[in-house]
Parts: sequence; C-alpha cells; structure tokens
Amino acid sequence: MAKTPSAAAASPPSAWSRDIGEAFAAETRAAGSAVPVWLIDEAGGIAAATELSSEHKAWLAASGFKPTARRTALLPGSDGALAGVVLGVGRGTSGEPSGAAELLVGQLSQTLPPGVYRLAGAVAEPELAAIAWGLGAYRFRRYRSGPGEAVPKLVLPTGADRKAVTAAVEAVWAGRDLINTPANDMGPGEIEAAVRALAGTFGASVRSVVGDDLLDQNFPLIHAVGRASSRAPRLVDLTWSRKGGAKTAPRVTLVGKGIAFDTGGLDIKPASGMLLMKKDMGGAAAALALAHMIMAANLDVRLRLLVPAAENSISGDAFRPSDVIRSRAGRTVEIGNTDAEGRLVLADALAAADEEKPDLLVSFATLTGAARVALGPDLPALFCDDGALAARIAAHAERVGDPVWRLPFWAGYERYLDSEVADMNNVSESPFAGAITAALFLRRFAPNARAYVHLDLYGWRPAQRALGPKGGEPQTARALFELLRSGLKPA
Repeated sequence: MAKTPSAAAASPPSAWSRDIGEAFAAETRAAGSAVPVWLIDEAGGIAAATELSSEHKAWLAASGFKPTARRTALLPGSDGALAGVVLGVGRGTSGEPSGAAELLVGQLSQTLPPGVYRLAGAVAEPELAAIAWGLGAYRFRRYRSGPGEAVPKLVLPTGADRKAVTAAVEAVWAGRDLINTPANDMGPGEIEAAVRALAGTFGASVRSVVGDDLLDQNFPLIHAVGRASSRAPRLVDLTWSRKGGAKTAPRVTLVGKGIAFDTGGLDIKPASGMLLMKKDMGGAAAALALAHMIMAANLDVRLRLLVPAAENSISGDAFRPSDVIRSRAGRTVEIGNTDAEGRLVLADALAAADEEKPDLLVSFATLTGAARVALGPDLPALFCDDGALAARIAAHAERVGDPVWRLPFWAGYERYLDSEVADMNNVSESPFAGAITAALFLRRFAPNARAYVHLDLYGWRPAQRALGPKGGEPQTARALFELLRSGLKPA
C-alpha cells in the first residue's frame, strides 16, 4: 500500500511543544528600555495614566482617542521613535471573550511592531495579561516557506509567575499546533507520538493498544470506527502522579476524542462538511493541553489521560449503518449513523476510565453540530450532574476568558437512544436535542466516577480575536486547569 506523502517531513508532528521565547523578553532588566504600554479604562480615562506625559495626553485628546475596548494608539517620541502604546479596555471587566479586561492585551502581540514592551502602571491581573499576550503571539508557520515575521516581546509584568505563564502558553500553542496540522501529517500514530512526547517531558508513563489488539483487549468500538483506514486505530493511555505525592490524591482522568479525520464513514459528509475535519481531534488536543498544565504545575493528583485515536474512513471494511457492536462495557450499540463515531470511541475509553472509579472524569470532544447551533463557536457546552461543581467550572472559565455554558443531562431524552434490536442506538431519530442526546449516550459509560463532566467544544476560532488567530483552539483546557489548581472538593 502506498504511503501518504507528508508535506512537513522535516518538522515532525511528534514534538509536543515549541519555544515560546519569541513572545517574551528573557530578562526583566530589559524593562528599562522597553516601550511602555498603558491600559486605560473608561472610568479613569487618560487622566488616570500617571506615567503618561502631559504632551502625550494632549496628543491623545487632540486625536480624539477614547479608551473604549480594543482601541489602540501609538505614541510618538520627540525623535520620531515609538515612545508608548495605549490600549483602551472599556469598562475594565469585559475581556476576550470574557473575564478581566487584561485579556485584551492579546491583541497587541498581533498588531504591534517588533520590539520589547512592558505594561506600565498598576495591572490588576498581571498573570492573565501575560498569558493573553502569549496566546495572541501564536503563529502557525509550519507549512510556510521562508523566515517567519518577528513577533513583539513582552517583559513579564510584576506579579506574574513566569512558570505558570510559560506552562499555559506552551500548552495552548501545542494544542493549536495539533489541531492546525492537516490529517496527512496528523494521523492516529502522530497523535500517539504527541502523547509520548508530552510524557517524556514530564516523566509520565504511556502504553497503547493498536490495531487488532483493540479487539483482543476489549475495545471493539474504537476498532470498528478506525478499521477502514490504512492507519491503525489505537487507545493511548498516559499515567502520571507527582513524585512524593499523596497516595490518596484525587484520581483525575481525562478522555479526549482523537478522530484524526472524519469523512463521516459510509454516511459520508458533503465536501463542505469535511473542510474542517482535521480539527476532529480537538478534544484530544484540549485534554493534552490540560495534562501539560497539570504536570507542569506539579499538582498533587493521580492523572490519567486516555486518547482513543482513529480515522473514520471508507473502505470495504468500514462499519455500516445498522451494524450492532458490543461495547467494552458489555452493552450493545446499534449504529444509526456512522458519522456519530466520536461518541463510539469515547464510550470504550470512558468505560476503561470508569473501571478505576476516578474522583473526576472529564471527556473533551468536538462532538455535535447541535451544540454549535445552540451556543456558537466561542462557547463550549458543559454537562455535569453536580450543580456545585458545574458552577465552579463556569466561574473559573469566565474569569480566565475560556468560557463554557451548562446544558442539562436531561433524563427525559434517554428514550431517544432506544433501539429495537440492541441495548441502545448511537443516534436519535429525533431532530431535537442532539448535544444532550450525545452527552446522555456518553454518561451511560461512566456510572462509577464520583463526578463526570462532558465538554462539547468546537476546537476552532473562526476569526482572529485578542486571544489568538483564526485556527485551532484547545478550548476549556485553561478553564479546567483553574478548577484543578483551586483544588477538588472532598467527597
């Protein structure tokens, strides 16, 4: 069988993260020569910028500058050089797409000329501002010839933890790289290589079950989805715990949907529906980004990361509508639609995760168009039976500009999954509540976890915004990290 040519053989996708040093000044002593940046809100106005000279205040007033959100102005020096930058932050509470106004700093690393900058004056959320700068500085250059453009650098502001900022930005950049890489260079094997590279960075252990071994080790749904591809499906299993950590530390298990490309299978998608299917492993990218942050912060948890990786292709061996397949959990699933494959691979992975009865089990998936219709691309759907836990996640998510919106595990829609020939169908015949029905399907495979959270995300930014350019986005990873950093509540 001929191998699929790679456009980027010299830049292997197995590398988990790349250097973010281009976005930040190496030494804080560079602050003396750095160009100052003032964040000005509508309440205090220009007058509140104490370090701003009277000449620059007069210049801003003469030019009609108003500190509305996202408005910027470059301040000239007497020699014609750039002497400062002003960023309007509006009323100070509306970030991008939510949270503190300091998150708007991300647009500066996309628009300012090359140079070294510092945040002037008091900054209420210095760490968020630094993370925003780093997220905005991301560029995906892997397939472009020639040198990349220079990126402006930020001197880390006082009060920002360099290690925390670096971990967050590195993790998101790496997750974006995975999603942005096309499927010819990001198949199931490359997804596994990314997990192994991450494990190597932090001393985690990895095992994988590949190809027909999935049948031998009782992962039949993962095998069914991926068997039609020339690239073998697999389940990648990473485990890590802090050295010297408590034996009773909470078990946190992450499951990320790793569909490298989704044709829809025999229920084939139209051409327009396939254009963004390289991002169908966005759930895996989000889970990997979160795992990176957890291990970089050395949180005292017993971490497990499960990535069912497969390519939903078409061949004579493809699984079919009306097939009935017994899952790892022992219950049979009738295939109502082969394009609802993500919930199938997640079901086997969730069943394996649930056998350990984790304290927190989280699934990340680019799962349903219904969630996008309901909430749009910026707002992943959050499903969780524990109202207090859901509220905590939502609050952390809102604060750091990685928002979610809770949808219900509505038990009345369980009937939509009924099958006349099997224990359940993988889809509903009803045109309604598609995201809820998919979440209910997944919940059936996690009965023993102390808490189960499902996140139905888009994994893509449709247009450039303050926190990054158009392209892949491991949504919800930063939100869940904030939850875990704050500590899980005891049982």
